[in-house]
Amino acid sequence: MNKSIENFESALAWAIDAAGGPVLVAKSCGISRQSVDKWVAKGQLPRTEYTGETNYAFLISLGAADRGCVFSHDWLLAQAAPKKAAA
Repeated sequence: MNKSIENFESALAWAIDAAGGPVLVAKSCGISRQSVDKWVAKGQLPRTEYTGETNYAFLISLGAADRGCVFSHDWLLAQAAPKKAAA
């Protein structure tokens, strides 16, 4: 995979593409494609990823590695963290 991260709206969109796209990511995570599409639209992973309830970043990084694109799940967690609302 040689697609540049700069060509994507977010690091998360790039990572999902690297892992085979939203359909494959949804399947590997055991969720709907619509859920993955929501992540991409927001540019962030769900809150549950940061409370230890899910491990989607890890699964996405595994899927990408299977396709020759290696990045750590910690990097993805940092890039796709939920934005804090202004008080």
